[in-house]
Amino acid sequence: MRRTDATGRDGAWAGLELEVTGRPRPGLCPYVADGRRLVLRRADGAPVLFGRVTRDDCGVDFLRAGAFRSPLPPLRADTARRVRGPARWAHRFADALERAADSPLHDGRWALTAGTRFQRWRPENESPVAYWRDLLVEGDPDGELDWFVHNGYWEVLPLRAWPDATDARVKAYRKQAADGTLPPVLLWWFSGFDAHLVLDGHARLVAALAEGVEPPVLELLRLAPADEVTKDTATAVATYGAEMARFRTLRAAHGERVPDGAALMGPVLARALHDARSGHRPTWAWPLPGGAEQWDRTARELAPGWEGLRG
Repeated sequence: MRRTDATGRDGAWAGLELEVTGRPRPGLCPYVADGRRLVLRRADGAPVLFGRVTRDDCGVDFLRAGAFRSPLPPLRADTARRVRGPARWAHRFADALERAADSPLHDGRWALTAGTRFQRWRPENESPVAYWRDLLVEGDPDGELDWFVHNGYWEVLPLRAWPDATDARVKAYRKQAADGTLPPVLLWWFSGFDAHLVLDGHARLVAALAEGVEPPVLELLRLAPADEVTKDTATAVATYGAEMARFRTLRAAHGERVPDGAALMGPVLARALHDARSGHRPTWAWPLPGGAEQWDRTARELAPGWEGLRG
């Protein structure tokens, strides 16, 4: 797996780009079936999470199977004190995701970014902690993701039940949250649910909020494949060239009253090139062996009265 440190438009470290090869299908794999059914399964075939788009198309009914295993090894307190900064954690998480059997990575380009896209949409009059608490999806083992309320991918869905604030792990992490050594939570933007799934850090997230601290986060998402990047880059460069030619023609006719095209179009080109490389793409999914009948049979064995079975 090849890695490249990525910078934002301000030049600061923004994330880690991953180019994955030799993984045609992920270990933690999404499968789809007719009737807007979806299931997330481990490498050994055990179901982790069922989902079905609601009848009014305003969300997803979900059911956790209780079989989730984090792709990251347990994080010790001495490691948390030694590893500082999102860049170092991103490389450490990338190591674990590359080795894990139940990793969502597959062939293509990925990114581990510092923070999440939804954080920038927090209302100015709302505290970060209150905003996060509003995004956490409740329900154990089942519930509903409401797209209408949160406008899509803002919600954060746990792959195991949220631990209580009195849980021993939460208490231990609260100390790290208070002293600024809490490792980041690993979220995966999952387009099938239009939400973030918690791959690692359920207890860390609860601990941060219990301590009144905004949780540190690394977000895993799929990037545009290399051929799309090449195509979009060529389009951006061609557009820039055409606009510069237009400015030269206007300046030749009207003189310096016409603005300098390079000053206007340079930032536009820079943004287009950045977006071409860093733009995210939807989650891939594979056809479920056995189709809808298999999905129904497995979900019914797990939870006979689950809302998602009603279609």
